[in-house]
Amino acid sequence: MDRQESQPASEITENQLLEALVGLNQISAAINHISPGDSSAGGLGLQLIVETAIRVVPGSSAVIYTYDQSTGGFEAESRVSAQAEGHALAANPAYSDDAPRPAGIGIRTIQRRRRALSYEEPDIDVHPYHAALGVEAVGCFPLIVAEQAVGILYVYLYEKREFTKLEQLMLDNFVNQAAMAIYHARRVAGIRKDLKRKEEELNRLHRAGLIISSRLRLKETLESILQLALEVTNARYGIFRLLDKSGEFLITSAVGGSYVDHPAVEKMPLNANSIMAHVARTRQPLLIHDLREAPWVDVYYPLDSGLRMLSELTVPLVNSNGRLEGILNVESPHVGAFSEDDNHMLQSLATYAITAIQEARLLDALQEVARLLISQPGKQVLSHISAVARDLLNTSFSDLWILDERGDLTRATTGDAPLKMKLSESFVGQAVLRKKTIKLKHAERDFGSRQFADSANWSRGLIVPLLTGEDGEVLGAFSAYNREAPTAQLAESEWDQKVLTCLAHYAVLAIQNEAHQQTLQIAQEQHLIAETFAAVGDISSNLLHNVNNKVGAIPVRVQTLEDKYDGLLKEDGYLANTLKEIEKSAAEAMQIVQENLAHLRPIRIESVNLASRIHSAVQAVSLPPQVTVRLNGLEELPTVQASGQSLNFVFKNLIENAVTAMHGRGEITIQGSQNEKWVEVLVADTGPGVPAEIQDRIFELDFSGRGSSRPGKLGFGLWWVKTLMTRLGGSILLEESGLGATFRLRLPAARPA
Repeated sequence: MDRQESQPASEITENQLLEALVGLNQISAAINHISPGDSSAGGLGLQLIVETAIRVVPGSSAVIYTYDQSTGGFEAESRVSAQAEGHALAANPAYSDDAPRPAGIGIRTIQRRRRALSYEEPDIDVHPYHAALGVEAVGCFPLIVAEQAVGILYVYLYEKREFTKLEQLMLDNFVNQAAMAIYHARRVAGIRKDLKRKEEELNRLHRAGLIISSRLRLKETLESILQLALEVTNARYGIFRLLDKSGEFLITSAVGGSYVDHPAVEKMPLNANSIMAHVARTRQPLLIHDLREAPWVDVYYPLDSGLRMLSELTVPLVNSNGRLEGILNVESPHVGAFSEDDNHMLQSLATYAITAIQEARLLDALQEVARLLISQPGKQVLSHISAVARDLLNTSFSDLWILDERGDLTRATTGDAPLKMKLSESFVGQAVLRKKTIKLKHAERDFGSRQFADSANWSRGLIVPLLTGEDGEVLGAFSAYNREAPTAQLAESEWDQKVLTCLAHYAVLAIQNEAHQQTLQIAQEQHLIAETFAAVGDISSNLLHNVNNKVGAIPVRVQTLEDKYDGLLKEDGYLANTLKEIEKSAAEAMQIVQENLAHLRPIRIESVNLASRIHSAVQAVSLPPQVTVRLNGLEELPTVQASGQSLNFVFKNLIENAVTAMHGRGEITIQGSQNEKWVEVLVADTGPGVPAEIQDRIFELDFSGRGSSRPGKLGFGLWWVKTLMTRLGGSILLEESGLGATFRLRLPAARPA
């Protein structure tokens, strides 16, 4: 080409500059308007670029194609062009369009990452399509953003000349603008696509939430979530396996897919050499693109011999406190069927599945607790609630503590913790005093006793107060502890706190129900005893009258015999002594009958000094030389509302029973205490104690036991004791002390005058 034929730049500089400025403003505005809601702005920007280019470069046409780096080719449908006026299309049977050739100038330019000009490189030829239109030269400019080729700009000259420096400068600006337009449009399209995908994911997760809230049965919920997982990942097969209670097997709980209804193995050992078991043991999700590759080819077992799966995605179901619930698995017959997005979505669905499992387990547990509340004693209900807490929270220990009237905490469940604790000596006590939940972590290992916590290796704890209402009375506390474990999240998990709080409410119901039952039982017993003794009182009065008539006649008859046979009696000393013994026995029998029947008559309640009655009872008992009685804290006790005669019988009976139980050798301790409403007396001996299997029967009328040498003595005496204590408005309980027997007697304190 003759360089002298090019149009001088000075003749077109001002016109070209104005065209360029107008075009750049329009192009910039078009690019700035590219948004997720406007998909046409990017194409409009490219169209403005080619139209402005042919105005800036007179006698030219321009074409833009976008480039796909993933395929290494140009996208034919992306063509944008502007044709110079007066250049009609000429027929060319070989080419019907100007699509870039596989080895043409466009590919060369993309590979070199710099522009190519046909008049500078002799081996470059003009595309036959444009050659037929009369094109004499071509400039090819790569569109590159951030080292990424996004397209190509062709500028065709219909004159034998070169691009002027100003034209080249303007074209370089158009190249940058075109590259940014394509890149920005693609980014916006990608954002729009991502937003749409995220919207679909959120809709699916929303559906998963609705499924959980609308399903009552766990199996139905898992099946629905599994179906969502199959839809999201385009998998052909999926399965839920849940860990059984033993923690040794993964049990099939839900199956979905187009191939089989059930897997070949329903019960998979956790230590099995399989991918699912591996994920369960490591608790880490696993994405396998090709199951034929090592090491998976050696551990993959097909779900069915007729199936051939090539890719797999498996996620563990691990709840917030680190407990493994099971695994969720999907598979496909295609290689590389699952992506990281699928992995994240499946983990999200697994989280919903964990929620469903936890809620189902909690609901089942609460239903069982509710059933026990109306059918079992309070202590058994509390022990069951404690066991449920350990199971639901995956904890090592759990204890229920009840606040007694002396202000101490008593353990209501069996376990390794101390039987009693002071409020000031433990975090359990702090939860009671503050009426707030306390969370304990590694550095706060002072669960009741630091030494005990260290020996038990406790690392985390959660303590919830037992409240009768939001601002109600505190009855105790519910505590749960974990041993040292890397996955333990007890102190951080909001779910665990909600579960323990919920179970604490049921524990409060159990405690209140037990108290109401005891109150009702005492009231019923008092009512029954009152009715019984009202009837028996009439019978006893009639009995005493008849016995008095019969036995009372004996001394009169003896006196008559003595008067009539005075001489004979003086001669026969044996006969005289016999008559005296008969008279004495009759009088003693009358006294015994009167004393015992007195207990059947209405009791006269009065203010009684306990210390004096206990002293009288001790003196009335013939104590063996090797039995000692210790009296502690009795003189400080206030008076009680009771019957002095009845209390004499009660304490005398308890002391005699203790002597019998100790076989005449040991120590009896009688200790008193008080609070605002009650006065308590403990009567403890150092005997063998009462076996657990008969502790609930010792107050029955027909019971005899504890090895008494006088059958019926213990049972009948304790029945009388309980009966009298009930009639006095008090109570008597047998307590577990670990050594000997301890009876706790409670009497209402006398009201101040």
